Formats: sequence, structure tokens, C-alpha cells
Amino acid sequence: MSTAAVRRPRVVLGVSAGIAAYKVCDLLRRLTESGHDVQVVPTDDSLRFVGAATWEALSGHRVDSTVFDDVPGVAHVRLAQEADLVVVAPATADLLARAAHGLADDLLTAVLLTARCPVVFVPAMHTEMWEHPATQDNVATLRGRGSLVLEPANGRLTGADTGKGRLPEVGAIFDVLRTVLRRGLGGRPQDLTGRRVVVSAGGTREPLDPVRYLGNRSSGRQGYALACVAAARGAKVTLVAANVALPVPAGVDVVHVQTTEELREQILGAAADADAVVMAAAPADFRPLSPSAAKIKKHQDGSAAPIELQQNPDILAELGALREQALPVLVGFAAETGDETHSVVEHGRAKLVRKGCDILVVNDVSDGKVFGHPVNEAVVLTADGQAMPVPQGPKEDLADVVWDLVAGRLP
Repeated sequence: MSTAAVRRPRVVLGVSAGIAAYKVCDLLRRLTESGHDVQVVPTDDSLRFVGAATWEALSGHRVDSTVFDDVPGVAHVRLAQEADLVVVAPATADLLARAAHGLADDLLTAVLLTARCPVVFVPAMHTEMWEHPATQDNVATLRGRGSLVLEPANGRLTGADTGKGRLPEVGAIFDVLRTVLRRGLGGRPQDLTGRRVVVSAGGTREPLDPVRYLGNRSSGRQGYALACVAAARGAKVTLVAANVALPVPAGVDVVHVQTTEELREQILGAAADADAVVMAAAPADFRPLSPSAAKIKKHQDGSAAPIELQQNPDILAELGALREQALPVLVGFAAETGDETHSVVEHGRAKLVRKGCDILVVNDVSDGKVFGHPVNEAVVLTADGQAMPVPQGPKEDLADVVWDLVAGRLP
């Protein structure tokens, strides 16, 4: 018995004339190999960087750049009507300007005018061009119309220049596009557009001596998933990462820290003008009272020198105490195990009240669960008494649940 073929998600991949166009070949490969039907629409000038034959070979589709290439097919309307997602990468300053002003002088800009699906722009240009008021006005216009314009990355540009304007890493762009497609196909809006959010991730480390530290097993994966999903939902994201060895999410500003005190300083500073703070990091509860300046040696008799500890600041409780000063929506995470007196959820409910959170995500970490894995399961508690079990699944699914609850609490 035959079954109907499953329709592949359709993506229009626009390419404008930036040197980063060569990187987009890898993005196209990732999209096609993961089951997406991709139609590449380059600008004429972009073909100076990567030719049509390359795009056709990688996509399996004919490539056109003007509305006159397929007049009977009315390509600029057909492509937009059939697309589940339109993404432009790289998006140059010129392309952003033409899109913001509604120009339609080639196939790509005509598609952008007729598209009614999610539209994502991935800018890449020199720092001065990105920071120019004209570009920033165009970006604000596009975001105001519902398009997702990612923040460019910091790094090496063309020539010897370094700064903000680099195309984000292809894998990170791909992660955002998958999130946008998942939400777009489900009919959910980009409800965090224009919001500023702060996310912490990873585990802090407190030096014992030059080669040892006190730390924990947090990988940072859940915090990075939260940051990626927030960016895909339109938020301006600051990610404070403690000792995380993961690729930087596309469209996210990352601040790297090591110790709990460094994490505290960055979080409190960033929270001042944020709409929401999500504390997914695992700060070390204690630090050595007097770290050794030299490596601690073993004693010949096998005994060990005692290590005096002092308590670290409780960042989540400090943020909770500041809520009386109009602090934004506060989300905490609790890695818990049950005991003979209370369940994991009961411990979590007590912590939510004690820390002053709006939302608390409770993970059962008995027997090494959760840490370092790409999947997660949790119970999400809210200050108004809700308890939402989130079954095991990708950490992005839990991130969406968290941001749904945050969005519902934003003014």
C-alpha cells in the first residue's frame, strides 16, 4: 500500500553580494541534507563571488536572478507563495536598504515583497557599515515589520579588519533557521521582537591553585538553546557564558566569564535594561577562602591539607530581591534530587518562593540525568501556582516553553 509523499519544507535562500557568500554553500548543504527543498535566489552581483552553476549543483534547482528569467512562471510570486521560509545570507547593507524601502528591482527583492512566510536576514558587512545610522534605521524598520534580522558576529572581516559585522558561524545560522521553521510551520509569531533578554549558561569555576578548581558538571547546552530560541523569536540576547565550549549562537552577544563573582557582575549589569533574565547557569556555591598561588603538593604521609571554603553570592536570590525595583521577568533553574522528606517538585516549589522567581525550571538530576545531553525533561513551576511537566525532548523544546511563559508575563 503506497503512502503520499511527505512535503519537504520549502526554503528560499537569497544571496546578496558579500564575500561571505562562499560560506553560504555550506548552509545550503546543511539545509538540503536535512530534508529541506531549497531554491537559491542570488543577486546579479553576488554571482561574482559564487556562480550559478555552484548553486544549481548544490540545490538541484535552476537558479535565476531577475524577474525576466522565468516570465511565464511569475517566479517572484510563485516562489514566495510556496515558501515556508525566506532567508537572505549574507544580507549586505545595500540589500537591507532595498528591502526596508520596498524596492523590487531584481528577483530577490521582489520575492521579499511578496513573501508572507517568516523572513530572516543574516547581515554581513564591515563594522562601520553595520553601525551607520542608515543601516540601523533599516534594520529597525525590517524588525518592526516582523522580519528577523540577526545580529552579526564579532571577528575577522575582509582585509586586516576585525569587529562586528562578520557572518555568524554556519552551524549557528542553521540552528536558528530550524527554530524559525519549527515555529513558522506551527503558526506561532515572533513574540520577543524588540525585547532585550539576558541568559546565563554553563558552570562557574573557583580556582584552588593555578591548575585546579571547584566546579560542576553543567555543559551550558540548555542556556545556549534558550539563547538561540530567544534570538529566533526576535529578541536581542546577551548570553553570559561560564566555561562553555560550544559554538556561539547566531545573533547573540556572548560575554565569557569564569568565576561566580564574574558571572554576578555581568548579569547584574546586563539586567538593568533587560525585559527578562533567565539564570540557566550553575554557579559554584562555594569558593576557596585563600586560593594557593602555587600548585598544592601531596603530603608524603598521604594526608591532605584542609581547604577552607566561603560561600559565594546567591545571584538568583539577589535578582529576586531586586524585583521590587521593577526588575524584569525572572526565570531560575533548579537541579534537584528528591530525599526522604520531599520530592523534587516540592524542593523546587520551596526554592521558587525563596529565590523570588516568576518561573522556575526544575530538573531531576538523580543518577547524572540531564548534564551534557542534547535532550532535557523538566517541570516548569510558576509563581501563580502552575506546574507544567515538559517530557524528554530537545532542549530547544524546553526553551520554547520557557519563552512562552516569559512572553505571557511581559508588559
